[in-house]
Amino acid sequence: MSDRLIFLLALFSVTGSGLIAGLFFAFSSFIMTALARIPNEQGIHAMQSINATILNPLFGTLFTGTALTSIVLAVLSIMRWGEPGSLYLLAASLLYLAGFIVTMAFNVPLNDALAAVDPGSGAGCEVWNNYLRRWVPWNHVRTITSLGAMILFVFALRHLP
Repeated sequence: MSDRLIFLLALFSVTGSGLIAGLFFAFSSFIMTALARIPNEQGIHAMQSINATILNPLFGTLFTGTALTSIVLAVLSIMRWGEPGSLYLLAASLLYLAGFIVTMAFNVPLNDALAAVDPGSGAGCEVWNNYLRRWVPWNHVRTITSLGAMILFVFALRHLP
C-alpha cells in the first residue's frame, strides 16, 4: 500500500477521532449534567431524541469509518513494523478501537434500555437514574480513548514519509 494512501487514512482517522472526542467531551463536560438537572421526564425525552437523531449517515460514516480505518491502519502498521510512524499508528488505532468497543458493549445497550421506557413512568425514572450512573463514566472512557487516539494519530502523521 502506498505511503500516500496510508497518510490519507491516518488523516481521516485523526479528523474522525478528534471530532468524536469533541462530541464525547461535550456529553461528559456539560450535556449530561444539564440533562440530569432537569425533571426526569424531560431529561429522558431529550436523551431519547438525541439517541434517535445521532443515528444518521454523517455520524455513522465518521464514527464507524474511523473504526474501519483504524483496523486497516493497525494491520498496516504491523506489516510495516519498524518504519516511521508505525508504532504511533498501531497505538492510535488500538486506542480508538477500544473506545468503539466500549460504545458497543456499554453505551449502546444503555441507550437501547432508555429508548424502551415511557419517560413519565416510575420504571422510566429508575432506568434514567441507572442510565446516568452508568452511561456517564463509560462516556468519560470514550472521551479519553478518542482524544488519546487523535493525539497519537497526529504523532503518526508527523513521522510518516
